[in-house]
Amino acid sequence: MGRLGWLRDRPEGVLAVWARWVVTLVLAVGGPVWAQADAPPGGSACAPRVLSVMAVRALDGVDAAPRGGMADRPAQGWEPVQLPDVWTRRWPNHDGAVWYRIDWERRCAGGAAEAAPVALGLSGMSMAGEVFIHRDLLWRDASLVEPLSRSWNKPRWWLLPESALNAGVNTVWVRVVGLSVLSPGLGTLQLGSAPEVALQHERSHWQQQTVYFINAVMSAMAGAMFLLVWCLRRQEHAYGWFGLMSLGWLVYLTTFLADTPWPWPDTLTKSRVSMVALVWYVLCACLFTFRFGAQRFARVERALWVLAAVGAAAALLAPQAMARQVFMAVWLSAVAVFLANCIQFQWHAWRPRAAGRQWGHILLALCWLVFVVVALHDLLIVVGTWEVARSWAALSGPLIVTLMMLLLGGQLAQQMGSVERFNRELEQGVARARADLAQALEREHAQALEHTKLQERMQIAHDLHDGLGGSLMRSMALVELAQQPLANQRVLSLLKVLRDDLRQVIDHGSSAGAQVPDTPVQWAAPLRHRFTLLFDEMGVASQWRIAPQWQGRPSALQCLGLTRLVEEALSNALKHSRARHVCVQCMQPQPDTLQLRIADDGVGFDVEAVRNAGLSVGMRSMTARAERIGATLTVESGAGGTVLTVAVALAPAPLPA
Repeated sequence: MGRLGWLRDRPEGVLAVWARWVVTLVLAVGGPVWAQADAPPGGSACAPRVLSVMAVRALDGVDAAPRGGMADRPAQGWEPVQLPDVWTRRWPNHDGAVWYRIDWERRCAGGAAEAAPVALGLSGMSMAGEVFIHRDLLWRDASLVEPLSRSWNKPRWWLLPESALNAGVNTVWVRVVGLSVLSPGLGTLQLGSAPEVALQHERSHWQQQTVYFINAVMSAMAGAMFLLVWCLRRQEHAYGWFGLMSLGWLVYLTTFLADTPWPWPDTLTKSRVSMVALVWYVLCACLFTFRFGAQRFARVERALWVLAAVGAAAALLAPQAMARQVFMAVWLSAVAVFLANCIQFQWHAWRPRAAGRQWGHILLALCWLVFVVVALHDLLIVVGTWEVARSWAALSGPLIVTLMMLLLGGQLAQQMGSVERFNRELEQGVARARADLAQALEREHAQALEHTKLQERMQIAHDLHDGLGGSLMRSMALVELAQQPLANQRVLSLLKVLRDDLRQVIDHGSSAGAQVPDTPVQWAAPLRHRFTLLFDEMGVASQWRIAPQWQGRPSALQCLGLTRLVEEALSNALKHSRARHVCVQCMQPQPDTLQLRIADDGVGFDVEAVRNAGLSVGMRSMTARAERIGATLTVESGAGGTVLTVAVALAPAPLPA
């Protein structure tokens, strides 16, 4: 049953492999996070303590450059906030910049004289920002105007210079620039010793960047590999849709990994494209599920295409003032469709069947079940808050992509095993057929050889009958009609004629290379000379009407065959007809047709009776010769005589030089 056949026969093997891969991948992906989470935090005798976090809208808009450092910082309107913060909860339609003020102090326990260096960490700024310690610039994004830098999922940390810190209360200023459509605000903040902040940064970077990067690399590999497999096996539509699904997910992951909106002109356009990628991912996931599970939902698929087109158009064309609501509606609709697809496949995979459940469908159902759990967790906990690091989608992505690749790879290996078995069986069948064909060809060759021998014998018999037999008959007629014994020279002449006829029969195999006479007269001259003497001696009047030139030239074989036909016909006339007059005509009514007509005024015979009796060697011989040279033989006979007509098609005469 192929490389995965044992999985069907042993369900415990399937679950064991599944569990082993799940544990391995979860440990590989989540191990560093858990290890860091369990690491004992470093301590300090002078730990900083955050006193307050305040926020206020800046004076500049999103498209304006900051007016020289902290010049656009308002003096009034500050409101207390709690990090992480999304400012659209207070200022729903504010596009531009917001200032955050973090007041903190460093108190040394037990009167410690020296304070450890202080580090500052931020989990992200949506979308871009700059950081100050008091009035000194600590760090700034590459672009604070459109196209904005994308720092919303970029954890960073800095070591605060000791020279810039006060002994009492210190202030960190953060200016964040963002769009109300894209949940602008400031992520979590950490103040502490350098080892503590570095450890937290490493943890956040793993969760917010490394895991997504691994996810993107695996999605790119899966998309390229399975699209290549689909190109080679176009009938396997599930591979093609999985490849497109992986590429759609890859484009959506650039939302978390990209530093700039490039190649798009601004941040909002980048977000629109990401929403379209998400819609495409969900559509391809549904179609992949249908194809893999051999499900046919024609109306549902048409509805999905329509919904995808509507969602993509809404994301691309929504005005900026309504983009937030449209994006949320499209995102929730895509998640709802995806969850519905995952849930319906659970029923398809687990429902009882007469033929039994398919383990490939069960494994895919388990993969989709993980997606359902992840989606519900992120919907209930993450949506609406700054909780990118707590999203299970980042951790489950590599795991699911790996399991999908193993599932489809196993199916592909099984199919390749089936193809290999089919090829082996085909090779064996071809070998058997080749052996049978060789035996059949040997038998056919032996039969053809025997048939050829019989044909050669028949042809030799016909040649002997038509040539040598005619000469013998003529010689016998001369001897019978002679009034006195023939002289030795006359007998010797008759024997030489018989010898020449015998040589013609022997040389018949090489007659194809003989030369064709230049004119019909030259071709008929030997026949005319031989039979005219015989006719004169027997008192039979003969008339020869021969065309002066060839219009269409016959071949050497045709000339020989016509010669034998004329000899046999004239010999029969002398032997059987008791004719007193014989006429031989050689005409060409058309350039590509040669017609011979031999007529006598003898007693005639019943043509049909002779043919049906099958006793006339002469008739059979003439018919066989006519067929060999492609001629048509017609015999008409009655009380007034016999007429034999031979019509043969000739090759066109060559054009004169």
